Amino acid sequence: MVSFEMDDRKKIGLGLTGFGIFFSFLGVLFFFDKGLLAMGNILFLSGVMLTIGLKSSLQFFMKPSNYKGTISFGVGFFFVVVGWPVLGMILEAYGFIVLFSGFWPTVSVFIQKIPVLGWVFQQPFVRWFFDRSRGKRVPV
Repeated sequence: MVSFEMDDRKKIGLGLTGFGIFFSFLGVLFFFDKGLLAMGNILFLSGVMLTIGLKSSLQFFMKPSNYKGTISFGVGFFFVVVGWPVLGMILEAYGFIVLFSGFWPTVSVFIQKIPVLGWVFQQPFVRWFFDRSRGKRVPV
């Protein structure tokens, strides 16, 4: 049996992940401010590692099927830090999509259960798009 209990480490990890997404959003909003984008990346990655654990994180990012996404995300982070935030964010977005595309079925089920957004995501075209990938296994 798998335990879904939220200990303090997981709560802090989810908070850091949320702040990472928030800082990345602010960085894009403020015309690709490299400081905010770098802070968002650091918070996001540290939050993911605290949430699922260091060993699981390393296994996820170093899986041969995830090499393309990991390298793209890493190179994008490097470009953000050295001062090319637009190119860095493009590479990071591509890496993020490649890495986390296996989670879309889980996210789609969750979104469809939200009261207001659920109605939009239950429309035939949107539902067809999410149903294509349903049944695939989550990559962790």
